[in-house]
Amino acid sequence: MQTVRLVLGLGNPGAEYVGTRHNVGFEVVDCLANRWGCVFRPKARFAAEVAEHGAVWLAKPQTYMNLSGRSVAALLGWWKLSPSEMLVVMDDADLPLGRIKVLASGGSGGHNGLRSIIEALGGTESFPRVRLGIGRQSAPGAGDLSEHVLGRFTDAERPVARAMIERAAAAVETVLTHGLARAMNEFNRKVSEGVTG
Repeated sequence: MQTVRLVLGLGNPGAEYVGTRHNVGFEVVDCLANRWGCVFRPKARFAAEVAEHGAVWLAKPQTYMNLSGRSVAALLGWWKLSPSEMLVVMDDADLPLGRIKVLASGGSGGHNGLRSIIEALGGTESFPRVRLGIGRQSAPGAGDLSEHVLGRFTDAERPVARAMIERAAAAVETVLTHGLARAMNEFNRKVSEGVTG
C-alpha cells in the first residue's frame, strides 16, 4: 500500500447542504484543516477546494456528489498520484449512526460519489476509504433514501455525529502516520455506550 497523499472528503457544495448527512465527508476534512491550521482555497482546474499540509493535500470536490469523479481524476492527474495514494472519506447509510469503517478497497455500495470516482478511474476500486455511518430511517430498500441522506441530523443525533466526525479525523491521521492496517485495527472496532467507531 502506497503512502496516502490526498485526503478527499465527499459532499455537496452550497449553503443548503451544510450539515446534511451526505456532507459528513466535507466535515471530516474541515476538521482536519482546523487541526492542522491549513485553509481551503478554490481551485478551478480541479473543480475543488484544496488545502495543503506538508506533503498531504485535503480536497472537497465542488461538482456535486454524483460527479465527484471528475474532480478526482483532475486531482490525481495533476499531482501524478495513483488511486491508492488517495483516501476517500464519505457517508454510509448502511452503517449505524456513529460507526466508522476504514477499508483498503471495495465497491460503491450504492454511494453515488464512490460510483462516480470508480467510473472516472476506469473501474478501479483499489483505493482506501473511511466510511461514516449515518444510519437509515427504515430498512434497506424502504423509504426515500435520498431524502434521508440530504436531511440534517436531529438534535439528539448531532452529538453522536460530531463525535463520529472527530473520530474519523483521528482515523485519517492514523492512516497518514501509522498506515492503513493500524487504522483498520484501531477504528473498525465497536466502542462503548452503543456508539461504534
